[in-house]
Amino acid sequence: MAVAFRVDPPAEGRPVDGPPRELVIEADGGSRGNPGVAAGGSVVLDPVTGKVLAELGVYVGLTTNNVAEYSGMMAGVKRAIELDPDAVLHVRLDSKLVVEQMSGRWKIKNAALAELAAEARRILSGTPVSFEWIPREQNSRADRLANESMDKRASFSR
Repeated sequence: MAVAFRVDPPAEGRPVDGPPRELVIEADGGSRGNPGVAAGGSVVLDPVTGKVLAELGVYVGLTTNNVAEYSGMMAGVKRAIELDPDAVLHVRLDSKLVVEQMSGRWKIKNAALAELAAEARRILSGTPVSFEWIPREQNSRADRLANESMDKRASFSR
């Protein structure tokens, strides 16, 4: 009989033998003009405590709103995986396009978006993930971070 054990300490907030931790990513993107100055924003949350674990703004230059949406989502996913590689991720966006494309329900006809979706799938490979559409009013934190990144024309993390 094999005995399993962990050499590395468990991720903060999760017992060694407990279920995987869930992390919530709220993500958004925007552009001022379409195409125009664009950025994404994301917030990584612990849904049990409500604690904000990370805030990110991702400046993507002159591009479309949809590219910015994907960029915000991927930044949040990458940070969540850095925080806990074993976590189950729940991604919330107000972009129905990104939610439906990443869930596999809508085809991706735009080459740039197909490339971003493929990159996102590579990042998420082996990670349990779900995507949820939320109304814009429920996504104000990620929207604020995207706008802050557009204002600064720079990416940031805190």
